[in-house]
Amino acid sequence: MVATDQNCMRKVLMRFLPLLLVCYIVSHLDRVNIGYAALTMNQALGLSNAAFGLGAGLFFITYFVFEIPSNLVLKRFGARRWIARIMLTWGILSGSMAFVQGETSFYVIRLLLGAAEAGFFPGIIFFLTLWVPSRWRATFIGTFMVAVPMASVLGAPISAFLINGAGFWGLASWQTMFIVEAVPAILLAFVVYKVLRDKPEDAEWLNDEEKRWLMDTLDEERAQVGKYAHESIGVILRTPQIWLLAYIYFCLAGISYGLAFFLPLIMKEAHLSIIQTGFATAAPFLVGAVGMVLWGRSSDRHQERRGHALVALGLAVFGLVASVVVPSPMAKIIAFSVSALGLMSALPVFWTLPNLLLKSTVGAAGIAMISSLGNLSGFVQSVLMGVIRDRTGSFSPGLLLIAAVGAVGFVVLLRITRHVSRPATQVSSLTSVT
Repeated sequence: MVATDQNCMRKVLMRFLPLLLVCYIVSHLDRVNIGYAALTMNQALGLSNAAFGLGAGLFFITYFVFEIPSNLVLKRFGARRWIARIMLTWGILSGSMAFVQGETSFYVIRLLLGAAEAGFFPGIIFFLTLWVPSRWRATFIGTFMVAVPMASVLGAPISAFLINGAGFWGLASWQTMFIVEAVPAILLAFVVYKVLRDKPEDAEWLNDEEKRWLMDTLDEERAQVGKYAHESIGVILRTPQIWLLAYIYFCLAGISYGLAFFLPLIMKEAHLSIIQTGFATAAPFLVGAVGMVLWGRSSDRHQERRGHALVALGLAVFGLVASVVVPSPMAKIIAFSVSALGLMSALPVFWTLPNLLLKSTVGAAGIAMISSLGNLSGFVQSVLMGVIRDRTGSFSPGLLLIAAVGAVGFVVLLRITRHVSRPATQVSSLTSVT
């Protein structure tokens, strides 16, 4: 049975995880590449920093509104078809950004893009629950989330190269970038439809014994979860820990999108060339990707969450403050790298906290609520960053505002985790199935 267990999960991992990781990298890049386009697009379209911030943030309004409906449709039609649909429509709309003419069309496409992509991340998480038993799920999801920093590590120099070029087909360089970077999403939609399967019974690459083990294990887990499936939404809304955890995630997401959307503009104002800006923007996310893996492993190895989360969030806030204080471009890159290190290290540890702080009756729905509310920071803090930059002539006050919000989040995290102890649970590492 142990051999069946390990062989089955190894096959699932190799079949799905590389593809899903690439899809999420492409998804995140298409979401944030306007930060690189802004280096030349804003001037070409006559966009102020406030207008750019509003357009960047509007994505999250429709993403928030359509996230739950999208997942309901996914459950009805199947993850394979719906995830492929999401990728196809967001790829087309992301490429359509090349043809915006001003503020209004910019806002419309960003709203449509948010609606098109809504449900992708929670849809993937739902898909994994259909295939991955709970004791392996954290490792799968943690590996999947490395796509967030890797999208910027890989996308920043590519985007900068395209922006710095002359453009193709009579289009400006920023228009070319949108079209070129939309193509992978469109092509991957057909790969997803070909490779994914909606349930283990459809997996022709598993033998009968492996299918039976996987189906029996997942059925047993669903029977346990089913006891709590009909809990009232009112109970969720009346659970203080959910709102406090949502605020902490609001802080983390705000730092993440603040860096993703505005770091290229910040580094360009430090008198770097477009190519230098691309590499300078990639460096903090490369550091963050390494930190995400190593810090998450450290937290798992020691079975310690509170200290790891607090140290990481503290570093994220400290790095933002330092980026305002230090004068030289190189010092700013180091400061932003410290912030990205803390941010990315905090994310996988943060997502272990809901299971420790929430009752089982609100756990699953509570996590969805935390994610939805926290992602609204992509709208709020993007708008504020743009407005503050226009009114003060500097990004520094906006960075300090995000840092202040994060500092309050640190205090909230310190308070709500004061009774969290080290759980005596079995740890399953990625090496056990690879």
